[in-house]
Amino acid sequence: MAGFVDTTVKDIEERLRELKDEVGRLEAARTALTSGRSIKQPPRAPRSSSNGSVRRRPGRPRGRRGGNTRASQALDLVRAEPGITIPQLAVALKIQPNYLYRVMPSLEKDGSIKRDGAGWFPAGS
Repeated sequence: MAGFVDTTVKDIEERLRELKDEVGRLEAARTALTSGRSIKQPPRAPRSSSNGSVRRRPGRPRGRRGGNTRASQALDLVRAEPGITIPQLAVALKIQPNYLYRVMPSLEKDGSIKRDGAGWFPAGS
C-alpha cells in the first residue's frame, strides 16, 4: 500500500511540474500576443463594508436605469415609420429583436401603439 501512495504522490508532483511549465509558456504567449498590454479582467463582485452594506462606485446607479429608453426609441420609430415591423425596428435600433417582442406589447397595452398584422402603428392613426 505504501508503494502505491508513493507512486501516486510522485505522479502528482510530476504532473504539477508539467502544468507549471505550461502556465509559463501560456503566459509568455499571451504577453507576446498582447505586446505587454494588460487584458481586461472581468468585473469583481462588490465588497461589503464593515457594517454589511455593499459599497458601490460613486455615480453608479442602483438597479435599473429607468426612463424606458428603448421603449421610447421604438415608439419614436413607429411614429416616424407607421407599419414598421419588429425585425425592422431591431435593425434600426441595432439590438436583438427578442427584446422588442417584450417591449412592443407593453407599449400596445399602454395605448401608445397598435398592431395590425406584423406592423406597428401609432395609436392615433
